Amino acid sequence: MLIQTRTIVVEKGNADKVIERFSQEGILDEREGLIDISVMVNKRGKENEEVVVFIRWESEEDWKNWEKSPEHLQGHRDNKGKQQPEYVISSNVNMYEVKKVRKGKFERKGE
Repeated sequence: MLIQTRTIVVEKGNADKVIERFSQEGILDEREGLIDISVMVNKRGKENEEVVVFIRWESEEDWKNWEKSPEHLQGHRDNKGKQQPEYVISSNVNMYEVKKVRKGKFERKGE
């Protein structure tokens, strides 16, 4: 499993704009190998708001297929030259290879 995280720090009062953008269904939802997308907000921020988008893929190959897809590449072409909204302070993307998943006690009972 491969997990991609996008951490977007925005000025206070703007998290809902980012949440709305990443909560809408789109072409990514139809990609083979996409497990799910979670959109989270850090509740502890005092000065800024932090939104984390957590995208789980079945495999690195599935993610690479998305990255190389005509739809993904066209999206980047469409956004070329566009600046981030003024309220975005920073944006960071990370990739993680999942090495182990432990299920909680409740989940193990159903096996």
